[in-house]
Amino acid sequence: MHLDMELKLPVKDCLLVLSPMDDITDMPFRQLCKEWGADVLITEFIASEALNRDAEKSFRKMRFSAVQRPIGIQIFGSNEEELLRCLDVVAQAEPDFIDINWGCPVRKVAGRGAGSGILQDVPRMLKITSAMVRHSPLPVTVKTRLAYSSETLPITDFAEALQDTGITALSIHGRTKTQMYSGQADWTMIGQVKANPRIHIPIFGNGDITSAAQAVDSKRNYGVDGILIGRAAVGNPWIFEQCRRAFDGLPEREVTITERVEVCRRHLQMAVDFYGERTAVFSLRRHYGNYFKGIFNFKPHRLALGAANTPSDVLAILDRISAHFRHE
Repeated sequence: MHLDMELKLPVKDCLLVLSPMDDITDMPFRQLCKEWGADVLITEFIASEALNRDAEKSFRKMRFSAVQRPIGIQIFGSNEEELLRCLDVVAQAEPDFIDINWGCPVRKVAGRGAGSGILQDVPRMLKITSAMVRHSPLPVTVKTRLAYSSETLPITDFAEALQDTGITALSIHGRTKTQMYSGQADWTMIGQVKANPRIHIPIFGNGDITSAAQAVDSKRNYGVDGILIGRAAVGNPWIFEQCRRAFDGLPEREVTITERVEVCRRHLQMAVDFYGERTAVFSLRRHYGNYFKGIFNFKPHRLALGAANTPSDVLAILDRISAHFRHE
């Protein structure tokens, strides 16, 4: 018989959560986000089938250090048997919770009935979620979207039923599956779920939080227990510090060129330690542009970083950046 388990999270007025992103929220990047103020971390999503067949890449995605707690491992799939089988595998990594991805809209996931694809069949989603909660040795949370489309059942109509499955927290992205990432995220229904007096689990909001001011407004307007920050954190881990300072009523602090360079160096070194040199260099390419976003006349340096093939090449370019902008 399933025993209700408590999800132990930091006690704060609004938690800042690193939203899971495939091939981005790996162990090195999660570490940086933690150091810059993320309260809760979630891994990249991992396919249940890959875990069950002992895929090496999937097991690497589950690795984390003790300082990254509290952390959840996110899994996805559409086959109930496969999802139930992988629960014990995930539990062996000893995360603080297991997060079910019922929100990914990309075709290779949703097209197979996983991710937000399952929002076309909410009763099936509830059945699988309930079974996973009953069989999981750890607290289970869910991340989902507002609905499959504007014509299908909205989250406001089934959030209580999701809560009744025994999940310990619910994260909601403010778009439908069919919207993908287009248009603006609509937080209205997220706020309605949070305002429902029968909802007692933490409700986290997600979508288009790109600044500290937006985070403060979302907390004030919709009352959520936490905010997930995804794409805005790429190459920008200090957004968590900026949001926390805003919540605490402190003035915004500018991130200096020196800090940007040092964070980039640290990210590279952790990636080398985690992946090896070749993979590390390529894994950072999606971050370089944002690490130095908004800096005047930076394009030549950005192109050089994108073309670098070895850690020593990257470090040499970072040295030139540091020297150049020190004398500007």
